Amino acid sequence: MTRPASQAIAVFDIDGVLRDVSGSYRRALADTVEAFTQGKYRPSVEEIDWLKREGCWNNDWEASQELVLRYFEGQGTARQEVALDYSSVVRFFQSRYRGPNPDNPDYWTGYIADEPILARRGYFESLTQSGVAWGFFSGATQGSARFILERRIGLSAPILVAMEDAPGKPDPTGLFSVAESLFNQHQLAAPTPVVYVGDTVADMQTAVAAAQQRCDRIWLGVGVLPPHVRQQGTAYAADYAQALRQAGGIAVLDEVEQLTPDRIWALVSAAVTDEGH
Repeated sequence: MTRPASQAIAVFDIDGVLRDVSGSYRRALADTVEAFTQGKYRPSVEEIDWLKREGCWNNDWEASQELVLRYFEGQGTARQEVALDYSSVVRFFQSRYRGPNPDNPDYWTGYIADEPILARRGYFESLTQSGVAWGFFSGATQGSARFILERRIGLSAPILVAMEDAPGKPDPTGLFSVAESLFNQHQLAAPTPVVYVGDTVADMQTAVAAAQQRCDRIWLGVGVLPPHVRQQGTAYAADYAQALRQAGGIAVLDEVEQLTPDRIWALVSAAVTDEGH
């Protein structure tokens, strides 16, 4: 199969795709909920996944707050009566995730320091060599995302839109921004198809929303099963994958590096053919 230069843009989510956050972000989320329910409730892996499937809880600070409120609602207390300060939720979460010095990456000793990395720098180099432009759109903060991309993976100043830079997913504004930056940086031919790679329902919905709002190019959502899902067993993984497909994912992979340049080209070619019909 002949592959033209710069035939596609690949934009990646980070959490659950490039790093395993089951023992970090998700652990910090569970710690936070447990702390703000006075030790009465700690959400399970499945309960966090079910919340994420609603598609509007990509921000783990907000997800923590929501689970606390739902717990008290279940105890008969209206959420507006719960004395819960959001800034306190964020501070506690960050103290667990980043550690006691949350504002200085040189001293981050929290859960972030031990996150397993799911993609190598060589993978991104292979995309570049094959003419695929790439960047990142993540609900993580700039500091957390760059800590992983630059310090842990070894990428040099990659294009990144993070939590502070755009509305939360499934709003596609951040995806548009990354795609436009890559389009200009690499002087790509218009309209270059965009593949957005993520691990949540919100990620797939983001690609669908992009296609609805910007029909001048092809936008494809590709799902990746995060490690904690695969560890739950075949049936759980199949159910999770089905949820990603129902949310708009055109393919679901076990890990991100399975999205090779050839796989990207095959997905793009199929989409172009379908659009032609």
